[in-house]
Amino acid sequence: MTNPNFEADSPCPCCSGSSYQHCCQPLHLNQQLAQSPEQLMRSRFCAFYLKNYPYLIDTHHSDYLDGLNEQTLAQEPLPQWLSLDVISSKQDGDTGQVSFQAWYKLDNELDAIHERSDFTKQNGRWFYTQGEQKTPILPKRNDKCVCQSGKKFKQCCAK
Repeated sequence: MTNPNFEADSPCPCCSGSSYQHCCQPLHLNQQLAQSPEQLMRSRFCAFYLKNYPYLIDTHHSDYLDGLNEQTLAQEPLPQWLSLDVISSKQDGDTGQVSFQAWYKLDNELDAIHERSDFTKQNGRWFYTQGEQKTPILPKRNDKCVCQSGKKFKQCCAK
């Protein structure tokens, strides 16, 4: 289930540049499958943003869930997801990797998950398996802010 308060013609939270209805919504509604590890990564970030926990469980390979469930994902405090920065993406047959930074605020503190995620394709479907956590790389002062405000980082979330 997607967030009913989120407009389908709004920019997709995954930062692809497309509208939600032309990007991640068809995946969230099970109208189509992700065609690449990057597309699945973007749709998973968008699912976190929209609190679509069933989709996150459904696209997480069952061998790697380790007890993760919708209730665990919904536990407070929940971050305010801001944006996704895909650093690199590669696919080799039925495996793939995506390096990214997912920006969020928690208790008014800016942070990011910097991860290299692994994906596998089984029976025509891509699944997230596991990821290697890395230290987040903050934007430089004059870079665009990660919150998508259009302002420079120094004039926005860096304050």
